[in-house]
This record gives sequence, structure tokens and C-alpha cells, in this order.
Amino acid sequence: MSRHEDSVFLCQMIDHIEEAAALAQVRTREDLESDRLFFLALLKLVEIVGEAATRVSRETQVAYSEIPWREIIGTRNRLIHGYDAVDCDILWEIVVTDFPPLCEQLKAAVDATSEARPQDKGVPH
Repeated sequence: MSRHEDSVFLCQMIDHIEEAAALAQVRTREDLESDRLFFLALLKLVEIVGEAATRVSRETQVAYSEIPWREIIGTRNRLIHGYDAVDCDILWEIVVTDFPPLCEQLKAAVDATSEARPQDKGVPH
């Protein structure tokens, strides 16, 4: 897997985190229980973040070990397989508490992987 592919997956994670944050910013935790579409939207966005994380190469995961890859992927697995027992408190906590710092870590990783690409430095490949 190339660094470029990893950077695509990292950007997908960032995009879905930012979308979840934007949705949560104009809603409340209580809305998760009263608005099924809002609940399903956040659930799907968190699942996609985890799915994109599974596609990031092991090499990149090791290089950015401060990112909690195992937890992100594990959360995706729990949500997919335990779809009938999702705890709204935990889902809300992930989106409003865990996602903002994760987004910053991912942006730093994207910046670093972009800087490491030879074509970004004008070096022929």
C-alpha cells in the first residue's frame, strides 16, 4: 500500500469525523434517542471512521502509534456487530469528546505523509 492510499484513508477519517462533529454541534445528546435519523447518521459516520482505519497500512499505523488504531477499529466492530445494543451515551461521547483530538492527530499524520512523498518535494519518481 502506498503512502498516497494511506493519506486517502486518513482524509476519509477526517472528513467523516468533521461531518459527525458538525451534526452534533447543532444537536443534543437527547436527540440521539428522539431522532432516529440523527442516531443512524452518527452511528454510520463512526462506523465509517473505523472502516477507513482498517484500510490504513500497518506501517502507517505503527508510524503514528499515538493514534488509537485498535480502539477505533474495535469500536467499528462493536457497532457493526452489536447494532442492536448501541449505548447512546457512548456514541455521543465518541463524537463530542474523542473525535476532536483524534481529528487533530489524523491531520498531523496527513501533513507528515504528504511531506514525505517525493513528488511533493519536486523530486522525480
